[in-house]
Amino acid sequence: MPVTTIEQQLVDTLRADGAISADQAARVLHEAEKSGTSPEDLIRRERLANDEAIATAKGKILNIPFFDLAGKSVPAAAAQAIPRQTAETFELIPLALEDKVLQVGLVNPADYRAIEAVDFNVSQQGLKAEYRIITPGAWRTAMRAYEAVGKEVEQALEQAKEKFAPEEEHAEEGPIQEVVRGAPVSRIVSVILKSAVDQNASDIHLEPYGNISRVRFRVDGVLRTTVTLPLFMHPAVVSRVKVLANLKLDETRIPQDGRIRQTVSGRAIDFRISTLPVVDHEKVVMRILAAEATAPALDALGFRSEHVELMKAQIKRPHGLFLVTGPTGSGKSTTLYTVLSMRNEEGLNIIALEDPIEYYIKGVNQSQIRPEINYSFATGLRAILRQDPNVIMVGEIRDRETAELVVHAALTGHLIFSTLHTNDSFGVVPRLLDMGVEPFLIAATLNIAVAQRLARKACPHCRAEIELAADVRDMIVAELGRIPKKYLGDREKKIAIYRGKGCARCNNSGYIGRIAIGEILLVTDQLRKIIESGFPLEEVKQEAARQEMLNLKQDGILKALDGLTTIEEVMRITRE
Repeated sequence: MPVTTIEQQLVDTLRADGAISADQAARVLHEAEKSGTSPEDLIRRERLANDEAIATAKGKILNIPFFDLAGKSVPAAAAQAIPRQTAETFELIPLALEDKVLQVGLVNPADYRAIEAVDFNVSQQGLKAEYRIITPGAWRTAMRAYEAVGKEVEQALEQAKEKFAPEEEHAEEGPIQEVVRGAPVSRIVSVILKSAVDQNASDIHLEPYGNISRVRFRVDGVLRTTVTLPLFMHPAVVSRVKVLANLKLDETRIPQDGRIRQTVSGRAIDFRISTLPVVDHEKVVMRILAAEATAPALDALGFRSEHVELMKAQIKRPHGLFLVTGPTGSGKSTTLYTVLSMRNEEGLNIIALEDPIEYYIKGVNQSQIRPEINYSFATGLRAILRQDPNVIMVGEIRDRETAELVVHAALTGHLIFSTLHTNDSFGVVPRLLDMGVEPFLIAATLNIAVAQRLARKACPHCRAEIELAADVRDMIVAELGRIPKKYLGDREKKIAIYRGKGCARCNNSGYIGRIAIGEILLVTDQLRKIIESGFPLEEVKQEAARQEMLNLKQDGILKALDGLTTIEEVMRITRE
């Protein structure tokens, strides 16, 4: 589908503003024409430019000023000029009312229906409208002027107290299966789900905590308490989640897993539900997965250009193992989906065996394992090998049987993508050896080991240079002395480290989003000989030095010197 003129202008403006590179602009336009997806959607999905940059560019094209809502509240008089339903339907927000002129922020200023709705409302009140462009995130935050999470939960709790409070006079009321369908509890759960999505949380934790029920969101890898409920509400809220996920309400003794599909703020969202029995109650964790999400590009994840080129070369190999390693929550699956998408071609049969399916990739045959019916990675892999595959993704190598099958598949002409749990790229070979794979088989099949972590990104709006302690500066200088010259640039001349002070945009945390910190070990002919000889670590390190390998800590320090993250984050995620 050809790209429209205004879409082309948006990409050109973002490139001119320095928000995206020329290579990224060309790739986005090519992908948009091939897939029929708009360039703006691709830029957002791959996180190539932030919402503020996109809104500013659109404002320049449409000659509508950008309005920065961060840290500002909507005046009550302005809020009353536009009905909440209108603001929600057309993604707009009243900004200010002065001298009978109402300033209105629009997420999509090209939506003539939104402008018609505003013009009708203001004309009825003898007002005129002036328009500004705002970001989707700012709009969602500003909508809390109409609908605040804590306030809604508080109101719902007031309605629920008589129904749920543990008083003797209510002892004869109906079973909890009927109670959880009541409006107050369903409203509490709906508000929690919506708030988590609006705050870009990856997980929701609902758990008993002393004499309260605590709701925490994991945002940028860190858990934060969002709201607390009376403990007597906990069973009802858990049961409401179970109803939505089609889980057994009367089974509280064993863990259960399920899934909820909801439309939140106009987006299809999957919530992966896991319940766990704890003392006297159940804990619920909900993983948030955007149903329409696509895997971002490698450079958008944060991998440096040198690492991207190495991975691009390896995914074109006809057979062998491409392994990504790191602890839980380090972004391994996202990286796998990204490289798998890069091999998604008409002439290949690509099959993925996953637990769970987090991104849906058109053209890839994705299968969900189900251990409860004995459909494991090993049994699934045996079936996949009878499906004439070219490329196979196995979500994780967990046991000896899966490891042996993966190696066998790589030996018989298949390219295999998978993950392992090790501390660094050097740990991949010892881990496979521990699983019983013979050294000569590892040497014959392993192509590349990618280790990664996710570091929180320093907020670009409030970050500032900080003064370094002497020991920290000495550590950085020592590491810079060990980093290959091709990565250094002029960083040796000036050592500057940054930290976010905290502002409205980053919720006073100093961080927004996350970035990948990575290291890559290529399996060269020399390294294959080292693997066959027992993988002595000193020889491995010498080969890594010969490859000019950048380790996790060094990659993190370079990104801290670039202001992308903080030195505290680098030390936190790379400490041994």
